[in-house]
Amino acid sequence: MNKEELKSAITGILPEATFDESGELLNVIVPSSGFLQFMTNLMSKKEFDMNYLYCLTCIDWKDHFMMVYHLLSRNHKHEFVVKVKLENRDQAEIETVCGIWKTAELLEREVFDLFGVTFLHHPDLRRLFLDEDWPGFPLRKDYVDENMIEI
Repeated sequence: MNKEELKSAITGILPEATFDESGELLNVIVPSSGFLQFMTNLMSKKEFDMNYLYCLTCIDWKDHFMMVYHLLSRNHKHEFVVKVKLENRDQAEIETVCGIWKTAELLEREVFDLFGVTFLHHPDLRRLFLDEDWPGFPLRKDYVDENMIEI
């Protein structure tokens, strides 16, 4: 599918989706309310067959977080990015996609460890790199460490 066909098919399963085509890949912005069902459809529907989650990360925009999922269909050779805005920085949470893509288990733990985003229903959500008693989340823009050098 080309970008226009992907946009049409995506709108068919999630009319609230919006698109950003400013980069190399098509960016699909979805509301958190329909997120898990949308992601399930991307994997299970033959026209998408997005069977490879190759990157999952978070962006801190100071007033909200943006979850970013890079997906690829190895069979159809199309790929795009799914983005979900998390409004509540103090209790940032989103459903896990571990039940859809096994690669999410480790990637979600990394985001939890470094940004503090909680992945609901994750099978083993705990810190990955830092000690369990580490204060704060180092990749948040409001994180302060006594050893940091300000420029």
